[in-house]
Amino acid sequence: MSPNYQTEAIVIKETKLGEGDKILTLYTPMLGKLKAVAKGACRPGSKFAANVEPLTYSLMMLARGRNLDIVTQSQIIDAFSPLKNDLWRMACGLYVLELVDSSTVENSENRYLFDLLLDTLHWLCQDDSSIILRYFELHLVDYLGYRPQLRQCVICNSLARPVANFFSSSQGGILCPRCSQKEPMSCPLSVDALKVFRLWQDCDYAVARRVKIKSDLSHELEQVLQGYIRYVLQRELKSMSWLEELGKLRYLTIVEGKTRMPHG
Repeated sequence: MSPNYQTEAIVIKETKLGEGDKILTLYTPMLGKLKAVAKGACRPGSKFAANVEPLTYSLMMLARGRNLDIVTQSQIIDAFSPLKNDLWRMACGLYVLELVDSSTVENSENRYLFDLLLDTLHWLCQDDSSIILRYFELHLVDYLGYRPQLRQCVICNSLARPVANFFSSSQGGILCPRCSQKEPMSCPLSVDALKVFRLWQDCDYAVARRVKIKSDLSHELEQVLQGYIRYVLQRELKSMSWLEELGKLRYLTIVEGKTRMPHG
């Protein structure tokens, strides 16, 4: 095994180490998640200062270490500046990073997840739609091996009918109205929500973003997916709560702005 290696990496987390160093959590295309030390990254004038902060996509050279590998060189490929210059987009980006960090283990390659993460950060730079987060969540659980069953009842295997069904996080999919009585923790799933989930599950984002979603449906999709993610991870994400609070403030700001607009 070579003592030095090069990899593309998205910085998903940083932790201060001593006075001047950082421990970085990186997500890479071929090595999955790994941790490495960026020596001197916290010191003024460090060559690593901007290259190794979260929400940065870089090409890195690393040297293998006894406990942690060491970043010896780093060149930014994409700094995702629109995310760092807008509070809402930054919150969305950090939420995506925390989801990846919380749902993966070190040294487990998942190229599909790396590509999804990279594409999602690019999309967030261009659009602040909540569709991006829902699409990411749905495909994240898929790539982690928890693809929800959306075509038939997970208990009786009957094909889903165009009526209000239910979603069970513990069962990993939809329940017909009859079987939902066996799962008291299942949540209602409207016909429109099921249609959207099915479409998104099997299309690319270019198609997904064309769907027009009203606020009530958007809220339903969010509640179902985030409930499923909480069940899969068995934990609450800090950034999820922060994003929720920011979303409320953002909505109120938009509404207030509209009410103050002069009428022609």
